[in-house]
Amino acid sequence: MHDKKIADEQPIEFEKETELLQDSGFVGHRPKNAKVKQPYKNTKLNKLTDDQKLENKAQARKRVRVEHAISGIKRLRIVKDVFRNHREGMIDLSMQVACGLHNLRLAA
Repeated sequence: MHDKKIADEQPIEFEKETELLQDSGFVGHRPKNAKVKQPYKNTKLNKLTDDQKLENKAQARKRVRVEHAISGIKRLRIVKDVFRNHREGMIDLSMQVACGLHNLRLAA
């Protein structure tokens, strides 16, 4: 399932005003109390300005750390492959275990 569909199904709201960096796959996703920042898109008609390119590059520098963490978690294939255990809470538990193992690997 695509991340955007999961985000739409799960009501996300922040207690206080938060800046949310999201990629272009989440167009239209706006959680409550979130100031959404997305990269600017380049089109044939509207070329990006130098300032927009610099801002996109700054956002990419922040997001690359998140993407690397996600790929580190997905090395445990239980998170990436089809999950067949349908007991209540097992999907969340497997994600928590995968995140814990990833953090343990980083700490070692």
